[in-house]
This record gives sequence, structure tokens and C-alpha cells, in this order.
Amino acid sequence: MNAARTLWRSPHTASVLAGCAAMSAYLCMYAFRRPFTAATFSGEQFFGLDYKALLVMAQIVGYLVSKLAGIKLISELRRVGRGRFLLILISFAAAALLGFAVVPAPWNLVFLFLNGLPLGLVWGVLFSYLEGRRATELMGAIMASSLIFASGFTKTAGRFFLSLGVSEYWMPLVTGLAFAPLLVASIVLLERLPAPDETDRALRGARVPMSADVRRRFARHFLPGIAMMVLCYTALTVVRDFRDSFEVEVFTELGYGNRVGLFTQIETPIAFALLLCTAALMLVRDNLRALMTVHAMMFTGVVVAGVATLAFEMHWLPALWWLGLIGFGLYLAYVPFTCAFEERLMATFQGSGNVGFMMYLCDASGYLGSIGVIMLRESGVLHVSWTGFLAACVLVLSVLGAICVAASAVYFSYKARRAAAAAFSVPVLAGVLK
Repeated sequence: MNAARTLWRSPHTASVLAGCAAMSAYLCMYAFRRPFTAATFSGEQFFGLDYKALLVMAQIVGYLVSKLAGIKLISELRRVGRGRFLLILISFAAAALLGFAVVPAPWNLVFLFLNGLPLGLVWGVLFSYLEGRRATELMGAIMASSLIFASGFTKTAGRFFLSLGVSEYWMPLVTGLAFAPLLVASIVLLERLPAPDETDRALRGARVPMSADVRRRFARHFLPGIAMMVLCYTALTVVRDFRDSFEVEVFTELGYGNRVGLFTQIETPIAFALLLCTAALMLVRDNLRALMTVHAMMFTGVVVAGVATLAFEMHWLPALWWLGLIGFGLYLAYVPFTCAFEERLMATFQGSGNVGFMMYLCDASGYLGSIGVIMLRESGVLHVSWTGFLAACVLVLSVLGAICVAASAVYFSYKARRAAAAAFSVPVLAGVLK
């Protein structure tokens, strides 16, 4: 027990432990969310639509409702009781997977909706343990690497259970329960993380719940910049979620459908590369400079994804290199946004609040876009393959994302410098967020 207390008293050790615990917890959440996409449900159609596409849409609708609720719930979240809340959310998701297994198709669609309903809140609760600290980027990068690693790893686990003879309907629950002990241990570790200290609050601002009035004032104050980043994040989420949900179909079209471990082989190097890139942001002490660096990383990411797709379309790039490069580009844009953009935005303008409002506003828009894109794909209007549709989405993202990120960088830089020139000694958002 004394050794455990000593570990938490060391700021560097505590940061790494907290980041690893958050990463582990989010990996376990993915085990309750993503494994069903490792199944193909081949040949099954209902209501004139592909059954798997219906399952994906049902879960995303639940996720969307969760994100909309999170705009209020996560921005107003208090420190007490977070661990218990996380366990309740995951237990609800597991019960929904049980319903999915025992209720016949297509009526079990409602249980995928119920499964997504609590899981959309998990990221915000976990990140609330990490935000507002000198090492938030390091912890957030470790946690966010699970966004890449967890999807491939849990789908590989799902394929493993399928290979053992577990049915496509029971496999999601079996996979999730296999990760339950690790989830509990991770939450226990996070509950032991000390609160931000005085130096953290001086450098990054105090992190407190945001009321509805405070959220409205924040949105009005930054409306143009928020609009640009919400649009960019929506495009990122659409492509990332489509790639995640239908990766099996894309791999099968490209001739790699039988390679069970391919998910992990592609995603793991991406996770480690992004971990280093995003964690390095903690070395940038100036908050505005760090905010601009995040914009530069996002711009680079969407451009890399677009260029790789053009090279693949022209047959200059092998399929696996294309999948790896668009994954790297997408997550180079996506990960810094989720764990550094909102953090440095709050720190740059030194208001008392939290990142939950902005995070969940963007997420809600992103998953609404995901539903629309899947419905467009399933409508049959476009008549394109899974691979062709993914390539088209990446090209649209590349152009739209680059424009939005560049415009956002100009806006927030202008806003910060103008405010600093007018009253450099007064927190910019003192009258907005306090």
C-alpha cells in the first residue's frame, strides 16, 4: 500500500500510470462496442438493407443520442462517483449484448441501439480524470492510442472467438466479458489519481462543471472557430467510423479477408507513432503555440490521407500501404483533436470550465454524419464498392478538412493575439466562463 502511494506521489510515474489506466479502460469499452463488426452476417438482409449495415446504424444512433446527452452530462460532470458511473455504463452495455444474443434478428437491432447508448459517455468520463494537468497531452496520447489499437485488437479477439465456434450473435458478449476484469482494475487505478495541483491550475486553468448558461456564452464567444472545427471533426468521424465498421468488407474486397490478425498488424504501428507525436505536445509550454501545432498536425493528417488515396487510385501504392497511410493520416488529425485541441483551447484563454462541452458537441455532429453516410451507401444511389466508397470519402475529407483546419488556425490565432493586445494580464474568458 505504501509503495502504491509513493508511485502516485511521483508526478511523472502518476502521469504514465493514469494514461495507461485510461487506455486500458477504453480498450475494454471497445470490447463491448466493436467486436460485432468482425462478423460479416453474410447474406442477411432486412427491410431491403444489409443486416450488418443496419446493426452499425443502430449502434451509431445509440452513440449519437449518448453524445447529445453528453453535451450536458459530461460538461456538468463532478469528480465524485465517476468510477461507479463507468461501471454502470459498461454493465448496461453488456446487458444489451445479452439481449442481442438471445433475441432473433431483426428484432435484436434495438439491443445494438441500447448497447451504444451508454458507451458514448465513456470517453468523456475517462478524460475528466486527465484534463487540466501539465502532462495532459502525455496521458491523453496514451489513452487516445487505444482509439487505434483497441479497434483492431478487439475485432481480432472477436474473430478469435468466432474461430472457436462461438456464434456471430454471442461473440460480442463473450468478447466483452473477457475484458471485464481488466476494466475493473483500470477504473480502480484511475480513482487513485490525485487531483490537479496548484501549478496545473495556474498553467492550464481550473477545470470545473459548466452550466447551461456558461456553455451558451462559450459557444457565442468562439462561434466561427467552433463551427470550422465541428465541420472538420464531423468529416473525420464519418471516415474513421466507416473504415472501422466495414474494414472486414474492405479487406475482403482487397483479398485479405482470411488474415485474422491483419487488424492488429496495421493499427499497432500507427498507435505507437501517434503516441509519440501527440505526447510531444506536452513539451510545448506556450498554450497558443501548442494550439497552432495541433492545427498543423491535423492539416498534415488529412493531406497525407488524401495524397495516399490518390496514389492508390492511380495504382502507385499497394493496398496495405494505402490502408496504413490513411489510418495514420486520419488518426494524426483525429487523436490530437480529441486529447489536445480542447485542452489547449481552454488553457490558451484561461477560463474555468472543462473540455467536455466542446468534445461532445463535435462527437454528436460526427456520429450524425456517420449515420447519413451509411444510409447514403446503403441507398444504392452510388453503386460503388466498399473500397471505392471509402476512397471517395477520404478524398472529400482531405479537401474539406484542410480548408476547415486552416481557417480555424487563422481564427483562433487572431482571437488570442487580439485579446492579449487588449488586456494581456486578464484571462480572456474571465467574463465568459466564470
